[in-house]
Amino acid sequence: MTLAVAMATALLACGVAAASPDSASVARLTSPAVLSMIAATGDDAFSTTSLSPVDPSGTPTQHYGPYASTSPDSGTCGNDWAEDTFDRDFTVRTSAGSTTVVEQFKNGSFVTNTGASPGACDTTDGYGPGTVAAGHTGSMHGYFVVSGSLTPTSTSSFCDAQLMTNADCTTATFINTHFVPCYPATCTVTTFFDHYSAGDQGLAVHEWKNASCDRGGNHGDIADVVLPPGATTPCVD
Repeated sequence: MTLAVAMATALLACGVAAASPDSASVARLTSPAVLSMIAATGDDAFSTTSLSPVDPSGTPTQHYGPYASTSPDSGTCGNDWAEDTFDRDFTVRTSAGSTTVVEQFKNGSFVTNTGASPGACDTTDGYGPGTVAAGHTGSMHGYFVVSGSLTPTSTSSFCDAQLMTNADCTTATFINTHFVPCYPATCTVTTFFDHYSAGDQGLAVHEWKNASCDRGGNHGDIADVVLPPGATTPCVD
């Protein structure tokens, strides 16, 4: 997703193209303890489960949100393939002097735009380039794990702790107003997972998982038409 901040498509180490909330990066590593939590619950459950006030590992946490949000959603070709509506929840987890922020995307829905499908420029999962028509609807949920040099500066309940507002809430806004500004210079989204489901609606493929390499990479698509692997990617105006 591009949640208020457009993301340039990036090629990750496992060869999948990223199309995730805000300016996602995998330059740093996610805490093994957090990855263990994800593995124990599964990606879908971890996206929506409550992580506060104490996460399953016994580590104290601080919860912020939910913050109602809307955002265009970019695909692997860089175009905005959908418009999303969802709630953001942030959980700040501090263990052994290290702080990690888990952002969850809950109660999400989307409406498609005409153009290249979300997975059109990543054929590593066996699906060829695809296109999607406007007006398809579905549900979505997911999460970000933000790691790096996170030094807390505020416990404000607002998404934007400086302007004291929840309007136009983004990942970067929350991080940079609750911690010494670092995003994306010294803190990054090190693990991400987003799951989209559109039912049937006459679609050739109706389920899309956009994930970092440590969560298995991308899989599937939301597409009316999918070409054979190796075919030319549809043009996007």
